[in-house]
Amino acid sequence: MTYDVVVIGAGAAGLMCAAQAGYAGRRVALLDHANKAGKKILMSGGGRCNFTNLATTPQHFYSQNPYFSISALKRYRPEHFVELVERHGIDYVEKTPGQLFCASSAKDIVQLLLTEAQWAGVDIQLKTRIHRLERQGEGICLDTSLGRIEAGVVVVATGGLSIPTMGATGFGYDIARQFGLEVLPTRPALVPFTLGEPWKTRCAALSGVSLDVAVECGGGYFKEPMLFTHRGISGPAMLQISSLWLPGEALRINLLPDEDVATSLRSAREQTPKRKLQTWLGERFPKRLAQALTEWYGDAVDETPLAQYSNAQLDEWAQRLNDWQLKPTATEGWRTAEVTLGGVSTQHISSRDFSVKELPQLRFIGEVLDVTGELGGYNFQWAWASGVACGQAC
Repeated sequence: MTYDVVVIGAGAAGLMCAAQAGYAGRRVALLDHANKAGKKILMSGGGRCNFTNLATTPQHFYSQNPYFSISALKRYRPEHFVELVERHGIDYVEKTPGQLFCASSAKDIVQLLLTEAQWAGVDIQLKTRIHRLERQGEGICLDTSLGRIEAGVVVVATGGLSIPTMGATGFGYDIARQFGLEVLPTRPALVPFTLGEPWKTRCAALSGVSLDVAVECGGGYFKEPMLFTHRGISGPAMLQISSLWLPGEALRINLLPDEDVATSLRSAREQTPKRKLQTWLGERFPKRLAQALTEWYGDAVDETPLAQYSNAQLDEWAQRLNDWQLKPTATEGWRTAEVTLGGVSTQHISSRDFSVKELPQLRFIGEVLDVTGELGGYNFQWAWASGVACGQAC
């Protein structure tokens, strides 16, 4: 079997790349060891697939080479993918500013990609194992469960290590190392945090409670919802900051980001001196959290009116609410991480066509590369942009 282009990995980037190469007149095969294409797409965005973000810029990505993503993101912008979605008659909604989701199901995006691949004449082979790649003249030979396949160009779109139950493996990194490329250290990103005692028990009792917070760590700042879970803390704010957090570091969480608690408590003490702290908290937090806060800090049965709180005591509460410092024990790891930080170094990869500079018949796209987006549709936009740039140049 001989193809102009063989794409390894039937995820977002791989499907997009294969279709583009097919439309460019190339004979294309798309191989994947899974039994279904686009598995991670199907589970993304709670099954609704946050397929792009209208505000996408290179500043929304983490990489040791922050300039690498600029070229592809400029050439294939969010509005280009939106146009494709509309052309396929898929309804979508903007949940929060810039974040676009399917109105019904992520299945619509997978079907779009499969339809495009079909129209482009792509030969999709699922449940296919790749045993070995080796350079052969100006091309690459693949030893697979289908037999020997010769390719003019091989595109690695295998993704990262996140969610191994969906079939994630480190195969793409193995290919990179085989051909002498550097693979930067990987770790789970966009992932919930786990906590040690007593905070694990405390947060477990609040499982399901959500509130808007601001969180800081590692030079990053995000103002988004936080969710208490049975194992610790999650929600968009925590998923975002997880990309910057390192083990041993504390998170600085502002539970009332729009309020200066010290000033508010002093004002409440002056204007409503008979009011209880519990009442003040209950006006600002979900009931279960307001009650828990007083239990955590020993004021649960305290009937002392605000008038009897000293400035020092009010400042203590301001610290707890405006600057809660919490040190996670870990994250939930690859099992629930949405993406992988790190990966194939872009140092020897062309930002124009994603080819290996010393071996142009080998290319890497999508999440397998050291380019990781923030939460909110950015990683899908990177998949589309890198897939298009590579596919059109194959």
